[in-house]
Amino acid sequence: MNKVAVVTGSNQGLGFALVDALCKNLGPNASVYLTARNSARGKEAIRELRDRGISPVFHLLDVTDDASVAALAETIRTRHGGVDIVISNAAARIFPNLSQAEQVALFVNTNNHGTFRVIRELGPILKDHARFIVVASAFGTLRNLSPHLHPEFDVTTRSLEDIERLMGEYVHLVETGQATAHGWPEWINVPSKVAQVASTKIMARLMRDEASRRGILINAVCPGMVDTDASRPWFDDMSSAQRPAQAAVDVVWLATLPPGTEAPYGELVQHREVLPWL
Repeated sequence: MNKVAVVTGSNQGLGFALVDALCKNLGPNASVYLTARNSARGKEAIRELRDRGISPVFHLLDVTDDASVAALAETIRTRHGGVDIVISNAAARIFPNLSQAEQVALFVNTNNHGTFRVIRELGPILKDHARFIVVASAFGTLRNLSPHLHPEFDVTTRSLEDIERLMGEYVHLVETGQATAHGWPEWINVPSKVAQVASTKIMARLMRDEASRRGILINAVCPGMVDTDASRPWFDDMSSAQRPAQAAVDVVWLATLPPGTEAPYGELVQHREVLPWL
């Protein structure tokens, strides 16, 4: 069977490396969708990969826009009847020269509300034995939040919409300078990553019976430190960081676990090991 894969935010960095690796892993008959919110940059990435002898498919995608994510899902449904691999990778950057308050709205809209849009639109068209992966971070565990915030992320009872509302409230607190007074960390990346992993775990809980019956796996993944344009401004020494192609190996491993694999499920995975939620 010819596989269908989608990688969001994949015109550069880790996303680009994931498309490259999936094309090679799945073979020439697979349909691997490289997506980007900028058409020119997306098509340039396609040309670069085709120069390497592989042929992904380009689709315009802005995860901050409901209609854009719905349009991608409809294209996949119409052309292929569903999707085998989804890697939700699109992420906004944090810039050191801007305040957290100036960046939080776009950051959360991309990383969190964008993840929710991908879950909402692509989750229903997962094929049997599909793999749904959210690229997150080791920051995305409750141990990185004050204990009084843990109930807000109770993945056994909360809904995806609850997390959406919570992150909307969080954006307001950061923009109005109230977040730290409410016990939130100063760095917006931590709550965002916790919420991403929480949404993944909630999706896995809601789909558990169906996923078990149909052989679907749903997980979040931390690729580790990756040398990209997004990470370089934050570190003086990137010598220990992985190249995107290196970081892609473990993510693709998780995304291509063979049929019959039952675990990990609903977990945050780093370097093929499950990280504890708390």
